[in-house]
Amino acid sequence: MKTFSSIKQLLNILSREQKLISEIFEKRKVLAYKYDDALEVLEYNEDKLRILIEYAVLRENGSFLELDDQFLQFFEQILEVNEEINVSYINENLQSIRQNILYYLQENSESRRYAYLRQVKSALRKTGTIAIRNVVDLKRNIDNTFKNEPNYQVKKAKLEHLDLKRNDISTLISLTDNLISGDDEQTFFKIAADEELQRIILNLKGQLNICRHNLIDAQKQIIEYLNRLRSQSILVEKIRQLKYLKDQFELRTKTNIVQVLGAQNPLLFEAKPAYALKLSLDQLQVDDASLELIRKVQARSRSGQRIRQSVADTNLQDYLETGAELVSQVNLEEVKNSFLAGSNNLFDFLESYDFGMAVSFADRLTIYCQLISQYDTQFRLTDQYQIKHESEYLLIYPL
Repeated sequence: MKTFSSIKQLLNILSREQKLISEIFEKRKVLAYKYDDALEVLEYNEDKLRILIEYAVLRENGSFLELDDQFLQFFEQILEVNEEINVSYINENLQSIRQNILYYLQENSESRRYAYLRQVKSALRKTGTIAIRNVVDLKRNIDNTFKNEPNYQVKKAKLEHLDLKRNDISTLISLTDNLISGDDEQTFFKIAADEELQRIILNLKGQLNICRHNLIDAQKQIIEYLNRLRSQSILVEKIRQLKYLKDQFELRTKTNIVQVLGAQNPLLFEAKPAYALKLSLDQLQVDDASLELIRKVQARSRSGQRIRQSVADTNLQDYLETGAELVSQVNLEEVKNSFLAGSNNLFDFLESYDFGMAVSFADRLTIYCQLISQYDTQFRLTDQYQIKHESEYLLIYPL
């Protein structure tokens, strides 16, 4: 495995193959990005793909490709889409802070003491950033787990595991607060106090305060989601029991469902109301047709007879005509024989041919095309063209 010799080389390779790296990153959860698909993206330049593999940007897994863990974690952390909550980073930073404080107090060289102070400042900055990022990831994972996990048992286990992560983050935040505000390390913070360190500590305290409030909200959210799951499971279990009793025809005898439903009075159980249509008195006074309909309905209700519907007249003689329509047609076989008997080209022949009826120039063009399509084997087709009446045609002669 090769290693990058400079940042410039690293950035050049990542920039050059950014399209492929972006696609694999977007499909990182599918784990089904094929080697052939990567070649297609790189326009089948296998050398470029082998470079990414040799420098451990990509890793082969059979016939599939995936991003290496260090690049995957780097992209997820920078883009803030990481779903893994790793509280060990905070613990490592706390240990690093304590060690560098100890080295600072024991060191006599000013240059080395300044180097240890810089490492303490860097670790304090990273601690606040990592704490906020873990809290954000925690809240996002809680929502995604409750809304997207289909399995009840897995959903419950994940929420309980996230609650443990929340407790770990809360403990580490308390340890960080004790480190910068407690009595153990106050000697260092008094000796090494400068404007930048004080600003970093104030900013860190603000970040820790924000994390505490968000962890309280996350705890409430987890409790609410677990209670919902518990109530849903109880409801589903009761529905299953009712379904079993119904299938066994024991629902009425072994339950009080009749009494429970009888005590309920929801709108769902009400019959659909039907309202009578009230006619307008003003319309009835001026509309004779409405009055006639009312009389027919009244007569039918009294006699019990159905009103006969009027039937249309079946005499259709007036719509039938005995006239005949004549359609003129051209005998293509006769026209072809006449053309073969002569020596003129087909277009000029048709232009002067007597069809025995009026034939327009457009119809003669149609006949020209029909003759070529049906009898082309009996004609001699040349490579010469002429134009007449804004129409270009091929010179065709008899064989």
